Amino acid sequence: MKTVNRLLPALTLLALTAWHPAVAAVASTDGCRPLGYDKAALLALRAQGFVIEDPEERRKFAFDLLDCLGNPDPVLRDQVAYEGFATLLRGQQLDADTIRQLRIALLRDLTVTDDGDGFRRPFAALVLSEVARADRIQPVFTDDERAALVAAACAYMSSIRDYRGFDETTGWRHGIAHDADLLMQLALNPALTRDQLLEIRDAVGSQIAPPGTHFYIYGESERLARPILFIAMRGVFTDGEWADWFANIASPKPFANWSEVFASQAGLAKVHNTKAFVYVIYVNAISSEDKALAPLGSAAVAALKALP
Repeated sequence: MKTVNRLLPALTLLALTAWHPAVAAVASTDGCRPLGYDKAALLALRAQGFVIEDPEERRKFAFDLLDCLGNPDPVLRDQVAYEGFATLLRGQQLDADTIRQLRIALLRDLTVTDDGDGFRRPFAALVLSEVARADRIQPVFTDDERAALVAAACAYMSSIRDYRGFDETTGWRHGIAHDADLLMQLALNPALTRDQLLEIRDAVGSQIAPPGTHFYIYGESERLARPILFIAMRGVFTDGEWADWFANIASPKPFANWSEVFASQAGLAKVHNTKAFVYVIYVNAISSEDKALAPLGSAAVAALKALP
């Protein structure tokens, strides 16, 4: 188990009225031909590091790449689209205006009501994690733009009901983990306020043990723990606030008591998912030399004692 010090370090929505000609077409999920390239050409571009020398052509490529996020082909969606965005953004190859326009387009994707096969929203969240990272490394957003991103990420986390992870034919959806990555990048940003960190904390809390019979099996608990660990490092919440939050996590509600959970799949899922999350927090907190994580360690111990 990795300690916190080894975790990835570069680990009401506002109306989206701004317009860009490339942004206006992102609703379609049928095509994925950035700059007119077919799949073979896109994979060749990936193999050489997505190097596009001309800035305007690179900018157009980024906007065209948005259409690949909902594509049913996992190679185009993950290896081309996500890796392409990550490479361009981490390499600081996109200008501030392009990053702002990408934020608008991706937020629109994050709030679509009809997500087809369920790929677009999770991958919009994943790419937004790279956008949020870029803004953290070299700020490009206004306070209001950043606040809209926080609100959208938290609203999406709380609304997720599609818990599909990996499929051998269609690849990943993984909305919980992808949005947790976005919340982690936001939590790492020193520009966020205490209230925004509280919003992130409670959005994560809504999915630690979601209602129903879904058992997390694709590392979701670890991904959900990351934003909480980084929020704790900020030192903005008191020991008592963390103790209360973990006490709520360890509550058997909606069951009358923990003894009832062993009589249903929903109950077993609740105890499984809750324990998985608390154990991740506990191991990372007690393994870290960061004193800011001590309250999490204590709260996690108390939660584990309360759990069956």
